[in-house]
Amino acid sequence: MESNNTITASNSRIRMAIFCLYFCTGICFSSWASRIPDIKTTLGLGDAAWGTILLMIPIGQVCGMAISGFLVSKLGSKRILPVALIGYVAALLLVGVSSSEYALIISLIVFGFFGNFCNISINTQSVTVEAMYNKPIMASFHGGWSLAGLTGAAIGLLMSSLHLKPVYHFGIIGVLVIITLIVNKRYLQPDHKKEKDPAEIAAKKKCKPETFLFLLGMVAFCGMAAEGAMADWSGLYLIDVVGTPKHLAPIGLAAYMVTMASGRFMIDKATQKWGRKRIVQTGGILIATGLFTAVAFPHFITTIIAFMIIGFGTAGIVPTIYSIAGQKTRIPTSIALTIVSSVSFLGFLMGPPLIGYISSATNLRYSYALIGLFGICIVVLASVIKVFRKEAPLPPEEGNPQNSI
Repeated sequence: MESNNTITASNSRIRMAIFCLYFCTGICFSSWASRIPDIKTTLGLGDAAWGTILLMIPIGQVCGMAISGFLVSKLGSKRILPVALIGYVAALLLVGVSSSEYALIISLIVFGFFGNFCNISINTQSVTVEAMYNKPIMASFHGGWSLAGLTGAAIGLLMSSLHLKPVYHFGIIGVLVIITLIVNKRYLQPDHKKEKDPAEIAAKKKCKPETFLFLLGMVAFCGMAAEGAMADWSGLYLIDVVGTPKHLAPIGLAAYMVTMASGRFMIDKATQKWGRKRIVQTGGILIATGLFTAVAFPHFITTIIAFMIIGFGTAGIVPTIYSIAGQKTRIPTSIALTIVSSVSFLGFLMGPPLIGYISSATNLRYSYALIGLFGICIVVLASVIKVFRKEAPLPPEEGNPQNSI
């Protein structure tokens, strides 16, 4: 591997650099999410209008999808990632200075656009680092994104309690992200070039998407709808339904992110012990339990506990589904993952706006109850999809001094 890539630092330092940049992308998004109640209140938008506003980030992401993969493959993630991250920070600042609904719409489209470029390029870098280690380490990067979400929520709580305007909050985050980029940019690696497998090329020509992959995608769809509900509406739920003071609203997102982040670092061992089917079904049960608890008992303490339960529930859904799809051998892994991720992305796209529209027609409690039904759907789908089988426990992995961040 070292003959193909010019490595100027130890693998562990390169891995740390990618982890830090992954953290940067996560904290940009969580900084925005943590100030949603403040921005919504400042602009005086209702739930229906806010539901439409939340569609703008996915629209920007879809626009980015049209060209991000092509540009990353042509220019390389080593070049694209720094530009994308700078653009992401600039878009976050645009969100902070938006003084009207239309300005916010444009800013969030740009935010979603650069967010997609960050996602494609940082994951491409992650694949390269995985090739250096010759073992799966992707989960640690996703755990880093979750930790960034937790950190961003905590900072958002502090900034909101200090009544600091979002633009100044986002400016501080932007400066820290740019400094982190400058420090770690030199450790970015040329993209790993996978040798073409003749068998895989032949399979690509004749394989057809299998139904079970779409079913797996629907499981992830339900999980990502719950993630979107928490990211975009948890603070507003505490304010509008529970009656929590606005400066305490980010506690909901922070509580959710704590359990989701910690859960993601425990999922691998739990899967070895209980199997993927139980992990997914338990996640669905926890999602439904948490959301129904928040709906039935709209008090501050019970709602925070409910959000923590939801965090544990969502922690293992998407990683487990992607793992199952990636291990499918009859068709190329890339095709399987593309099918599943394309379907699941719709959950994150459609979930938050759907909550806004239902809330406008009824109230936010009914909206959260609907997302709770998605948790039940996860349990049912995991019961009928044949690929879910109880697996034999995997042997413990031998220690590796490079395996820690």
